[in-house]
Formats: sequence, structure tokens, C-alpha cells
Amino acid sequence: MRGSEAVHTPVLVIEPKKGLRWIDLGELWNYRELLGFLIWRDVGVRYRQSLLGAGWAILQPLLTMIIFTIIFGRFAKIPSDGIPYPIFSYCALLPWTYFTRSIIATSDSVVGKTDLISKVYFPRMLLPLSGVLVGWVDFIIAFSILVLMMFWYGVAPAYGVLLLPLFMLMTMLTALGTGLWLTALNVKYRDIKFVVPFLTQLWMYGSPIVYSTTIIPEKWRSLYALNPMAGVIEGFRWALLGKPAPDWTMAAISLVVILILVLSGICYFRKMERTFADII
Repeated sequence: MRGSEAVHTPVLVIEPKKGLRWIDLGELWNYRELLGFLIWRDVGVRYRQSLLGAGWAILQPLLTMIIFTIIFGRFAKIPSDGIPYPIFSYCALLPWTYFTRSIIATSDSVVGKTDLISKVYFPRMLLPLSGVLVGWVDFIIAFSILVLMMFWYGVAPAYGVLLLPLFMLMTMLTALGTGLWLTALNVKYRDIKFVVPFLTQLWMYGSPIVYSTTIIPEKWRSLYALNPMAGVIEGFRWALLGKPAPDWTMAAISLVVILILVLSGICYFRKMERTFADII
């Protein structure tokens, strides 16, 4: 090959997007097969060499529900809005368990893929996104137990069940927004992985899992709604158990907080991802 021909060889230069185009949905769609592979691999790793396999998706919320029922339902006599306490707590544990598993998976999604990030280009957003999507496998498996419990207790969902996909989407967005912040911070500060379990534990007691939001004084409910999982959990109970309609003001506040959390998480993740390969 002549030197003059070598000079005209086309070169592809990949640079991060700047300005208002801080997220390229088209690029994410082009790499959808990689996203599917990441999800499939994570599901396979989770169940292939485990003793109970998919049983772990059911065991954790089920055992937690039993403990909560004994301590808070039978001993503490915490009101459950006229709903049997086992199904009252299990319905809340479904979105909560999905949420906690997702942020744990996403917080380590970048650090855990060091070799992949340092050698191959792809949208880094795929890593936390796969951590959020893979959790739906466990959610669907655990949801089947709730269906059986509703049949056992004779609880039929009302028209609110049509809005269940909305509350599921809110759960996923909350997990994604939180996970984007945590995974970007975990690259820079490796002790974040020790903070996540402590954070989720505190967050759980600040969410209406073992109790109903009806015990929260009305003057404090707007402040309480700043916890996005409060609106999500109450929405799940309303949609599935036919309890009285939730406080829509609280739900609206939670939705606004979720959108802020997701947008700020995306911005911070995109800002930090330029340095991921160097720091890792």
C-alpha cells in the first residue's frame, strides 16, 4: 500500500455527546442486543449455581413477610387498613424487594465490569440499566405468590389494577435514578458498596411496608411523600388489594421526586462516565 493511500484511510472517532444531547436513546437502541445479553448472563449467573435457583426470589420476601406478620401484625397490632396483615405486608415487600435488589445490582454494575469497560466501547448506561431490568425476573416469580395469597384470602383487585403498570414503572425509575447515582459514586469512592446495605435498611423503615400511611399525621404527609417509595408502595396496595384510594397529592409529590432523581442521576452518570476507564 502506498503512503498516499494510507493517509486517506477513514478513521472513526468516538466522542461523548455534549450539550443538550446528554442521553442518546438511538444509541441505546442500537446496542439492545448487548443489553439483552447482559440481562441473560446476569440471570444465568444468579440461578445456574444456586441451591434453590429461582426459589430465592420467593424465599426472601416470604420469610420477611412471616417475621413482619408475627412481630408487627400479631404482637404490635399495627393496623393494616382492614386487610389481612400477611397480604398487606407482602404486597409492599414486592416492589421494595425489587427496588433494593436493583440498586444493589446497579451500584456495582460499572466496577464489576472493569475489563469490559477498559477494552470495548458501548453506552455505559447499559450497565445500570441491565441491573434494573434483570430484577423483573425475580419480581414476576415472587408476584405469583401474591396471586395465590389473594385467592386464599378472597381479595379481588378492583379497577385500580389497570394502573399497576404505572406504579411498576415508578418503582423501576426510582431504582434506576438511585442506582445511577450510586454506581457513579462507587467508581470514585469504593466504600459506597458498604453504604448501600445500610442505606436500604434505613430507607425501608422510612417506607410504609410494615405500616400504612394512614398513621402519618396529615400535616406531615407532604414531607413524607418526598420518599418516592411511599407513593409507590401505597399505589401497589391500592391497585392490587382494593383498599381506599391513596392520597393522590402524596403520589404526585413522589412522582415529581422520582423524575428529579432520574434526570439528575442521568446527568451525573453522563458527567462521570468520561472518567470511568481512567479511574477503574
